[in-house]
This record gives sequence, C-alpha cells and structure tokens, in this order.
Amino acid sequence: MSRLVVVLPLSPLIAGERFAVRDWPLHVTVLAPFLTYAEPADIAATITAATSRQSPLTVVAGHHDLFGRRRTVPVTVLVENPELTALHGTLVDAVRPFAAVPNQTAFTGGRFRAHVTEKHHGRVHEGDRLRLTQIALVDMAPAESPGGRAVLATIALGRHAKSGTATS
Repeated sequence: MSRLVVVLPLSPLIAGERFAVRDWPLHVTVLAPFLTYAEPADIAATITAATSRQSPLTVVAGHHDLFGRRRTVPVTVLVENPELTALHGTLVDAVRPFAAVPNQTAFTGGRFRAHVTEKHHGRVHEGDRLRLTQIALVDMAPAESPGGRAVLATIALGRHAKSGTATS
C-alpha cells in the first residue's frame, strides 16, 4: 500500500525527483495524503483526464498562521480562490475511487484551507502572487526512509509546463 499526496509546486518538479522530508520544495497541498493500492500511473492518468481543461492558477498569499495538531507548523494561508477550491473538489472526486479507505480525511476532511508551509529554505509572504502551473503526485514514503519523498508524476496545467511520469 502506498501513501500519496497531490500538490501544486511553486516551482515545477520533475518526475523521478527525490527529496528529504525537511527539504520539501514549497507547494500547495491540493489533496491531502491518502492510502491506496492503485498504481500511481493509473492515478496520474485519472488526474490528467480530470484536469485536462484546467488552466494555470494565480493565487495570492494571505496571513501567516500555525497549523498542525499542536499548532506549531508555520504556514502562509492563501487568500480564498474559487478556482483553487474547485480544483481541490475535482481532485477529491477523481481520486476517491483509488482510496484504500474511502472515508480518509483527504476525501472527507473539513473545509479546504490552501496554504504554503514555511521551510528552512524559503517561504512566501503576504501579498505574494503565486503562479501554479503544475500538479505533482508524490509518494509520501515513511519519514525515516533515506530516499524521502519521490515525485511519481507531474501534470501540466495549461501549456506552461511539461508533464511526465516516472518509470521506476
């Protein structure tokens, strides 16, 4: 069983790219981590089909906040964006059939609060305009895995990025 997540990276990622948990590139999580037995290529194909008419998005960084169970994770919440919220809903509906457990939080959680987590290597600031041109399907390997996270596939939004699928 795999634990996957769907993100909108602030800078395009490359299928097959790996990074340590602490070095996650800045991104917007558009579909929270979920468990699946499905092949990543099948999920990526479904995401590609479901978002085939999706144009790149421009979103605006809003206020800073603290997320997480103990409210210790610094984030910048994005200003409400109907297109981003609609994309989240599209992905929930498209990917839910692949869920190992359909009532996982990724598919039944509360209100979608788009944000960018602050990292040691960067953050966004209130008022920043962010251009989102790519969807990435990422394997959330266990945190202790020496390989860290792995980009399984990328899907371009509009014509502003190339898409691909890892072949490993």
